Amino acid sequence: MNRSRLKTPRDIEELRRSGRILAYVLLELRERAAAGVSLSVLDREAQKLLAASGAESAFFGYKPEGAHEAYPAHICTSVNEEVVHGLPDKRILKDGDVLSLDLGVRLGTYVTDGALTVIIGKGTDEARRLVAATEAALSRAVLTCVLGKRLGDVGHAVEKTALNSGFKVIRNLVGHGVGFALHEHPDVYNFGEPGTGEALQEGLVIAIEPMLSPGASRAIQKKDGSFVTEDGSLSAHAEVTVAITASGPEVLTPLYKVS
Repeated sequence: MNRSRLKTPRDIEELRRSGRILAYVLLELRERAAAGVSLSVLDREAQKLLAASGAESAFFGYKPEGAHEAYPAHICTSVNEEVVHGLPDKRILKDGDVLSLDLGVRLGTYVTDGALTVIIGKGTDEARRLVAATEAALSRAVLTCVLGKRLGDVGHAVEKTALNSGFKVIRNLVGHGVGFALHEHPDVYNFGEPGTGEALQEGLVIAIEPMLSPGASRAIQKKDGSFVTEDGSLSAHAEVTVAITASGPEVLTPLYKVS
């Protein structure tokens, strides 16, 4: 039986350091993402920023179970219908693109994970509502992470917020435990029944990552390893690493204002 690996206060302090670097790098990349910029340039910038911070990408060279080969880049860049694991290749961003930037940071032996979605240029009203709903779903899920709650409560908060905003969650991709490795037990679903699933314990550290779409509830994996919405509709992705503490949830990757 898999067990969640709880973190000590010292572990969480080290994860804060990793998480601050992650937020710094992703927020810098968000500012640099613009029409005319290639995804590969953003990947090189991420590598430089990480090296200057004394950290490294937890994605580079990572080979999850079932993968045919190790991941060749430092970030994931998923555009429009791509949900996650998009490769930062030579594609050029254009006005109206919806870009998810996903990064895992390893600092020493500690790993954090986070993501944000940026609209290139003004974008459509639907794209803006989608990104806002995804961030709202993440915020509601984080606020649910208190002692006495369960993972089903977290997933329920995500899906309820998504549905109330007119969007669907991608149901076959999940969040996960994180901290000592990029992917740990438990799986953190973006749907669930209140009062079900693993209890949230002090020291549990999880990556919560809503992935929303206006039309699709499933993603399909392509040969290059990326996942796309099954109907070709847009997708947005937001993710933070959260520690469960006696005083409530602590976001270790400060990418968003949670309220």
